[in-house]
Amino acid sequence: MSNINSKIPEGPLAQKWTYYKEHQKIVAPANKRKLDIIVVGTGLAGASAAASLGQMGFNVKSFCIQDSPRRAHSIAAQGGINAAKNYQNDGDSVYRLFIDTIKGGDYRSREANVYRLAEVSNNIIDQCVAQGVPFAREYGGVLANRSFGGVQVSRTFYARGQTGQQLLLGAYQAMMRQVHEGTVTLHTRSEIVDIVIIDGKARGVITRNIVTGKLERHFAHAVVLATGGYGNTFFLSTNAMGSNGSAIIRAYQKGAYFANPCFIQIHPTCIPVHGDFQSKLTLMSESLRNDGRIWVPKKKEDAEAIRAGKLKPTEIAEEDRDYYLERRYPAFGNLVPRDVASRAGKERCDAGYGVNTTGRAVFLDFKEAIERLGKKTITERYGNLFQMYQKIENDNPYETPMMIYPAIHYVMGGLWVDYELQTNIPGLYCCGEANFSDHGANRLGASALMQGLADGYFVLPYTIQNYLAGEIRTDRMSTDLPEFEEAEKNSQLRFEKLKNINGKRSVDSIHKELGNIMWEHVGMGRTKKGLEEGIKMIVALKKEFWSNVRIPGDMEGMNVELDKASRLADFLEMGELIARDALSRNESCGGHFREESQTADGEALRDDKNFAYVSCWKYQGENADPELNKEELNYENVKMVQRNYK
Repeated sequence: MSNINSKIPEGPLAQKWTYYKEHQKIVAPANKRKLDIIVVGTGLAGASAAASLGQMGFNVKSFCIQDSPRRAHSIAAQGGINAAKNYQNDGDSVYRLFIDTIKGGDYRSREANVYRLAEVSNNIIDQCVAQGVPFAREYGGVLANRSFGGVQVSRTFYARGQTGQQLLLGAYQAMMRQVHEGTVTLHTRSEIVDIVIIDGKARGVITRNIVTGKLERHFAHAVVLATGGYGNTFFLSTNAMGSNGSAIIRAYQKGAYFANPCFIQIHPTCIPVHGDFQSKLTLMSESLRNDGRIWVPKKKEDAEAIRAGKLKPTEIAEEDRDYYLERRYPAFGNLVPRDVASRAGKERCDAGYGVNTTGRAVFLDFKEAIERLGKKTITERYGNLFQMYQKIENDNPYETPMMIYPAIHYVMGGLWVDYELQTNIPGLYCCGEANFSDHGANRLGASALMQGLADGYFVLPYTIQNYLAGEIRTDRMSTDLPEFEEAEKNSQLRFEKLKNINGKRSVDSIHKELGNIMWEHVGMGRTKKGLEEGIKMIVALKKEFWSNVRIPGDMEGMNVELDKASRLADFLEMGELIARDALSRNESCGGHFREESQTADGEALRDDKNFAYVSCWKYQGENADPELNKEELNYENVKMVQRNYK
């Protein structure tokens, strides 16, 4: 194992974060005004970080690619946010949340980080309630909770199926207050195209104005990337169309380690693919698995009849339904973790029991819950989700079971960061989904919002001071320095190179081809042969892209195709990196399922002797294979065991 320093504090697990905060360096109020921080991204992690740092007195420059921070993809999160408040008095605790997260991530996350996440989770709820986030409440007024996959307690706080939207509005309002106060300067419709490194430290960014096409230079004493995940590498995903991995790929190309790129989450409850012209997929919240029961017909002839339109699901007798999650995992039932539920659904469809016209769907049925609780209660809990499903599918889920199928959703991989959320490039920080996070090989539902807000509100404001305390004598640098000039020049040349290819293929046609390669060769079931073939195909497609893509329009002004082409160039790099990481990790764990490594009953089989590490990939140049470094995972408080949800 290489010596990668994660900077985990000494002492007992439950006291590490307290010890760190008590011994960190801090910056005096008068000195905060002398320091500039760039925060890229205005989702939950970015907006909460900008709001917090601005309120502390730092000069913050915030960048988002949308016309408003309110359009960040965090708005799409539906089901809820976890916290160990134990309002239900059902046995929850900070330690249980910690254990559930470690187990859910299949023992591939950093112990100290996960405990800190659980520890600060309760503060997030208090913060959001104070902001006015309209969490659901019980009749007596206390905050309501529901369950999510991979746990046996109710710890998920929610606002119907709009939790992400409500939380984002809270963070947005906090940030916009600081904009009004003058501590945060907001730059909309700006995309990061390069990171400026001076004397080994991150000192700024080059941005591209999406409306005018002009490149701009921005200095800062520290740079924070909070730009979300890279799921759109697969083309079809639940991510917004604008979500991309370009900022973190650029950091990787500047020397930042990229950690665990192959750890990608497949969400089990998405609306199935409709056809070849579809550009994204729609998520149906995991919260639906609280009351919905997942099943397929027991008889293949019934499944075939449903696919042919000769039989309706409501006509299948109860004894002829296979509630396969309840059958295979009686202790957790429909609330097994996402990776487990996704593979089980794929297995049933592959075996011939799928129920839509393509055979790529299973049922999510609310009949029993409606009979038990009443339609009014189900509507109060999930009404907007049911409405969304009906608009898309033209089918009433109160009367007919929903059809769902797994889809690319979230990435656990991302830039490597230490305990302080700093990459291996001094002054370059990363938070939220953009870092390799606290989730290991699989994220538990409702933990994405928790991690994003924990990073932005309660972790980064402490840890970044530890670095900035040493920068108070560093004067603001001119953006006329050679490093800024070179970074802008290289960015301009890259866009000109793309525009001048003048080939015959559209950006989307190549992106769709990449998505097909990724899904077929680097998707839910991975093999050595399939991954090797996939890498060859991606390398060939990369050559095709750089020689035959066609980008209409001009360099000046708004050019959506040029924007997409630049991001696709990075998705091609990302796709190859994902496949290489998956090939190197010859084990199954969480969302990474190597078919050569499974138990007798088809569960993920880890190899803790050889793969209990964080894979940290270092860029070696455009035509060179990346170098694999490893951060060893040492578990002092948790015993690594085979996951069991039965």
